[in-house]
Amino acid sequence: MTAEILYGADDLTHLEGLEAVRKRPGMYIGSTDSRGINHLFTEIVDNSTDEGVAGHATRIAVTLHADGSVQVDDDGRGIPTGVHAKSGLSGVELVLTRLHAGGKFGGSGYKTSGGLHGVGASAVNALSHRFDVTVRREGKTHEMSFAHGVPGVFDGPGPKAAFTRQSGLRVTGRTKRTGTSIRYWHDARYFENGAALDVEAVRTKLRNTAFLVPGVTYVLRDATGGAISEEVFHYPGGLADMVDFLAPSGEKAVSGTLLVTGDGVYHENAADENGVMRSKVERHAEVEIALRWGTGYERTVECFTNTIRNVHGGTHRRGFERAVLKAVQEAIGRTRGLLKPKEDPPTLEDVLEGMTAVIHVRIPEPQFTSQTKDELSTAGITKVVLGVVERHVKAWTEDRRTKAEAKVVLQKVVDASRVRLTQKQQKDAARRKTALEGAAMPAKLVDCRTTGVSRSELFLVEGDSALGSARMARVSEYQALLPLRGKILNVQKASLADTLRNAEIASIVQVLGAGTGRTFDLAAMRYGRVILMADADVDGSHIRTLLITLFAKYMRPVIEDGRLYAAMPPLHKVVTKGRNPETHFTFTQREMERKVAQLEKAGKTVVKPVPRFKGLGEMDADELWETTMNPATRSVRRITLDDAEAAEAALELLMGEKVEPRRAWLVESAARVDQSAIDV
Repeated sequence: MTAEILYGADDLTHLEGLEAVRKRPGMYIGSTDSRGINHLFTEIVDNSTDEGVAGHATRIAVTLHADGSVQVDDDGRGIPTGVHAKSGLSGVELVLTRLHAGGKFGGSGYKTSGGLHGVGASAVNALSHRFDVTVRREGKTHEMSFAHGVPGVFDGPGPKAAFTRQSGLRVTGRTKRTGTSIRYWHDARYFENGAALDVEAVRTKLRNTAFLVPGVTYVLRDATGGAISEEVFHYPGGLADMVDFLAPSGEKAVSGTLLVTGDGVYHENAADENGVMRSKVERHAEVEIALRWGTGYERTVECFTNTIRNVHGGTHRRGFERAVLKAVQEAIGRTRGLLKPKEDPPTLEDVLEGMTAVIHVRIPEPQFTSQTKDELSTAGITKVVLGVVERHVKAWTEDRRTKAEAKVVLQKVVDASRVRLTQKQQKDAARRKTALEGAAMPAKLVDCRTTGVSRSELFLVEGDSALGSARMARVSEYQALLPLRGKILNVQKASLADTLRNAEIASIVQVLGAGTGRTFDLAAMRYGRVILMADADVDGSHIRTLLITLFAKYMRPVIEDGRLYAAMPPLHKVVTKGRNPETHFTFTQREMERKVAQLEKAGKTVVKPVPRFKGLGEMDADELWETTMNPATRSVRRITLDDAEAAEAALELLMGEKVEPRRAWLVESAARVDQSAIDV
């Protein structure tokens, strides 16, 4: 007899206050190794930096004591010491013992802040044997101590002194200065064995922040090695100094340092002071970027939000990269003699080669992917950064004072593109030659001549009738054709053995030359793109669905790498009569009707009835090339994993073994059928 498993309210656990931090420290500081210990320091120093950014602090000193404790002193305003009306606690005790408490949630305390979530200092407090805070404010010196987040008094120095619980802030003297001093001893029990503070990481953090906040001087006193060493970090040149520091040593600059500054507005959903969500709340963003190109090949792009380093970049980096790529490509296109007529424009990889850049944005209430703030996720900042950077880079390439310098950079980018393409073609040629020599290709394959993979395209064509027009329409240099007879096997239900025995599927696998399933090797694929070219009707949609499911199940990396596409052939050909006839292709019934109405309104006579293509085979070579195969004029749809999941779901619903879901869907969808259109 199986024992009954009971689960009731008494089995639920409610963690109050800082107890949650001690129970799951990794949730609040990212990890419990050395990076977590470094993050404790980062949280404290970032609070002092926020005072500097707000213009209230000019000097921040960090002391690494020999006993393992860390002390951070600033000359800012000091943590508020008055009693908080709602909690009854002093401001100091509130921010150091309550999660999500502080002056950075939209009030007037800070315009922008790095310590957004309000858990930083309190999390450090919770994970420390001892945490001492001294606040100099309003002519008085206030002191308070904590043991694992509990307020009290130690009767001596260090974390091993006797501790007595005692709430409240103590006034210990008078002073003319202002500021906050925090010293903490982290508790090693919450961290992995051997985890320790990385002094070099502390040095890097202070140096980087000094670059970002040029009005503040940072001091590092290191007493961990016995003798006390002191370093001062102060960079009045700001980001320009940082670019000089980050650029590879010995590398010659191709351009001067370009300083990009500006601001913009974006909107997002946010909660007001009452916790009510509001839509399209207006946010103001400030953007500061410095960049330059060097003769080398390395790229260095550092990203920061409100002085916090975002190791993995985020939305501000995406805006920067899109803007630089667009502005440089357009400048190259406008400059005569840089690109040859048939050369492809440079890619982002080419533009970033040899670049050193620092991106810094200041925004209220930034959103990050985690408490460690490694990646900015605020969506609206992408557009702001894009606009600011694009304007500045475009002006730099066109201004007569910097045009010559810009042209040197543009030439470097074009040269990088040519070298990259040459190297890739050499690799692709060797790979393609090996694939071709390995096995005989299917007789029905109409292959292309190119020896490179990147530009080549394989069209999976529905039926032999369309193959004739496609064969005449294609560019034989880089477009290959593989005709498919009928509908391939539904791999959603078939076994792998049955799948590979199917003649059409076997031909696809053989032509691609990259294998299937776990052994699929994307690097071995013989074509840069695979394009599904089926009729624009129900049967064509079914064929596309079957093919998408095949790739999703057995050749998924093709979809993940964005190399599977569906051609979008038109449904109608709208032609006007008269001396200067016009031809327009439309893709839906509604689009055709709209186009006809537009032409007739303009006084033109449309040939009626408007002819509808029943299939690809009805198009002549010129029509097929112009509408479906010409990269300059065609429309293709990139297949994503969402498309693959939708295809699999459609096959499972309409052709799966379960009848009841299919019956329910047919009943629910019956009303969508136009009864008058049924041919009976």
